[in-house]
Amino acid sequence: MPPASSRPEAADGKHAEIAERLIASGDPDYQVLQEGYWPSREGVLDALDRLHRLLMAEALPDTKAKETPGQRIAREVADIDAALTPQVALAFELPARLGETGAPDAAAAPAFARRVVDDLLARLPELRERIFDDARAAWRNDPSCRHPIEALYAYPGVFAITRHRIAHIFYELDVPLLPRLIAEDSHRRTGIDINAGAKIGREFFIDHGTGVVIGETAIVGDRVTLYQGVTLGAKSFQVDKATGRLVKGLPRHPIVEDDVTIYASATVLGRVTVGRGSIIGGNVWLTHNVPPNSRISQAALQQGGFTDGAGI
Repeated sequence: MPPASSRPEAADGKHAEIAERLIASGDPDYQVLQEGYWPSREGVLDALDRLHRLLMAEALPDTKAKETPGQRIAREVADIDAALTPQVALAFELPARLGETGAPDAAAAPAFARRVVDDLLARLPELRERIFDDARAAWRNDPSCRHPIEALYAYPGVFAITRHRIAHIFYELDVPLLPRLIAEDSHRRTGIDINAGAKIGREFFIDHGTGVVIGETAIVGDRVTLYQGVTLGAKSFQVDKATGRLVKGLPRHPIVEDDVTIYASATVLGRVTVGRGSIIGGNVWLTHNVPPNSRISQAALQQGGFTDGAGI
C-alpha cells in the first residue's frame, strides 16, 4: 500500500471519470456488484470447509466443557446453517437482479434457500457414508494406501469427490452460481475438474488426480477408477441456428458403467457408453461405444477394433 501522503483522500475527477466509463461499458444493472448483492465467495467456501471437516470426522474446535459429542456436532451444524443459508438466498436473488428471463422473484429467495439448506443438512449422514465408501475404494485400489483414513485425509481424489457430492446437491436443487463456485474451488485445490452436474456412483476412486476432467452430463457408475489425465468430455456442441448460441443442457458426455477402469491420459468423448467391467488403456482416444468387459488399448484401436476379455 502506498504511503498515506501519496494517496488521494477522496475520488477526484479522474477517478470519477473512470467509474462512469466502467458503468457505461458494462451491464445496465451494474449495481449487482454492490456489497450484499452477490454471495460472498469467502463466506460460502468457509462454510463448505466446515461442512467438509464435519463429514470427515476431524477434531471439532472449541468444544465446551461438559459438552457431549452430539451437542458439539449439533452446534457445528447450526453454525454452518446460519453461515450458508443467507449466501444461498443471495444466489437465488441474483438471476432476478441480472434481469434473466423467467427468473423467480427475488423476494422468494429466502424460502428457496431454507428448503435447499434443510435438504443438504438432512443428507449429511448419507454424504458421510458415501465419502467413506470413496475412501475405502482408494484403499482397495492403491497398494501404497495403508488405511482408508489416509485416503480420507490426504488424497486429492477423495477431497475432490467429496466437494463434488456437495456441489451436485446444489446443482440438482437449481441453486444459481454456487455449484460452479464449489467445483472450481475444488479444481483449484486439486487439479481435478468435475462439473457439478456430473452424476457419480458409489466407491469412486481417482488415483493421483492431476488433470482429470469430467463434464457436466457425464454419468459414472459404481466402483469406477480413473487415473491422472483422464478426460470424460464432449465431442461437439450443438448450436442454435436462430441465435447462434450453444444449446445448453444436452447430453454430450460419456456414460461409464459399473466396475470400469480408465488408465492415465485416456480421453473418452461424446455420448458414448463404456460397458460394465471394461478397461480402457492409457493414452487411448475413444469416441465409440464399448461393449461390457472389453479391453481397449492403443494397439487394438490401431488394428481397427478392440478385444473382448483380452488383456491390454
